Amino acid sequence: MEPQYVSPRRSVAFIGSECHPFVKTGGLGDVMYALPRELVAQNCDVRVILPRYACIPQKYQDKMVYRGEFYMDLGKTGRNYYVGIMEYVCDGVVYDFIDNQEFFSAGNPYIGLVDDIPKYCYFSKAALAALNYLNWIPDIIHCHDWQAALVPVYLRTMFQDSPIGRAKTVLTIHNLRFQGIYNIPTLQYWTGLPDEVFNMGAMKQGYEDANMLKAGLAYADRITTVSNTYAQEIQTAEYGEKLEDHLRYHSYKLRGIVNGIDYGMWNPATDPALAVNYDITNVLDHKWENKLALQQELDLVQDQGKFVIGLISRLTNQKGLDLVNAIIPQVMDGNTQVVVLGTGDKEYEDTFRYYENAYKGMFSACIQYDESRAHRIYAGADALLVPSRFEPCGLTQLNAMHYGTLPIVRETGGLKDTVQPYNIFNGDGNGFTFDRYDAGLLLDAINRAKTEYFINRYHWDEVVQRDMAKDVSWENSARQYKDLYLELTPW
Repeated sequence: MEPQYVSPRRSVAFIGSECHPFVKTGGLGDVMYALPRELVAQNCDVRVILPRYACIPQKYQDKMVYRGEFYMDLGKTGRNYYVGIMEYVCDGVVYDFIDNQEFFSAGNPYIGLVDDIPKYCYFSKAALAALNYLNWIPDIIHCHDWQAALVPVYLRTMFQDSPIGRAKTVLTIHNLRFQGIYNIPTLQYWTGLPDEVFNMGAMKQGYEDANMLKAGLAYADRITTVSNTYAQEIQTAEYGEKLEDHLRYHSYKLRGIVNGIDYGMWNPATDPALAVNYDITNVLDHKWENKLALQQELDLVQDQGKFVIGLISRLTNQKGLDLVNAIIPQVMDGNTQVVVLGTGDKEYEDTFRYYENAYKGMFSACIQYDESRAHRIYAGADALLVPSRFEPCGLTQLNAMHYGTLPIVRETGGLKDTVQPYNIFNGDGNGFTFDRYDAGLLLDAINRAKTEYFINRYHWDEVVQRDMAKDVSWENSARQYKDLYLELTPW
């Protein structure tokens, strides 16, 4: 048995706008699901507070238990709004859903800023009021992205003298691109926050705009984002989405902690989607069987000697697909197969379909979102391409390593933090990398990978096993969050 990580108990309230399996549009939903579960295992008491959207599947709605209701004033509306609390407990995590038909009855969680600004002004205030109502006062309130960014602001103003006022706050940035920006009068109307909140150091942006995320960053006790390198990058103009000066000013409280992957969902030894299961002890015997099965499934030439490159991605500019497009003709050398899975911009969808036609049996374009096929690509490919323009954390490269598939990545954000470049002189490293955003450098990295695969297979196989041994689990990441909580509450 490995030694248990024992540390003092802390109570944490997670507040955010989405969480798998109830509602999920992206990586935030995965974190809100996996991190609380892992923190429970590490001696934390965790509640997750979410909106009760109408789009949450009925099977979960049916299991929610009514915990109470109250009315709450909101901003300068002159009205009292209903706040209902519905509770669902699963795997030691308590989920409290804030119920209000007026705000959460649409089919999708996000509609557009006109509807979303009032909705998340209400949600952030109602979440704090609900904790007071339930008389469950956490040590730490951990908020996520712009939708919950007003929580630290409300806490340090309107709720400062209430029981919840003693909690410390952590705000995590998952996607800096979305900030909750609207004109100042609208945010004054919906929040009723005091005037000092609307100055340049906090909510104000430009001449007449208010920025919810900016205010949260100013009022939170700690700011985290999803990798160390990204925490540095967002303090520069290239990545800062106009908040770089503000982030530099608050950099003393900014940390990077890489996301993990859920070993329950991503485990080649037990994964039901795979043709043949394998682990680190027999990966060299069984991985090629998954390759042949993948080739058969996708109508590719069946040959375990081919070098198979996977690309699993949203097909957008952020993901570096313009670089990929530029070099496909040089990559297709007769010994290489490429498998693309994803949907997105029409220009990329069409280009990849064109390549599938031009290189029949060697190039496959799966323009779809198919979770189980993604698992089979991780298992059947030799390498995975992640040439992103920017990538706060990135999970595909972690999945790939865990499945013994070597990542070929650009050195940015979480990719730089999780993939160390292979060194031909001493054999160190766990993938292939390139730095500047340039098609020639991407091609060069792919060719370096091919050289090792075809000429030094012994070295390649060593890296495969090293990657499968690497700890990319949530346990590792949750430990760093727990240490941050303890640092904020040193009693």
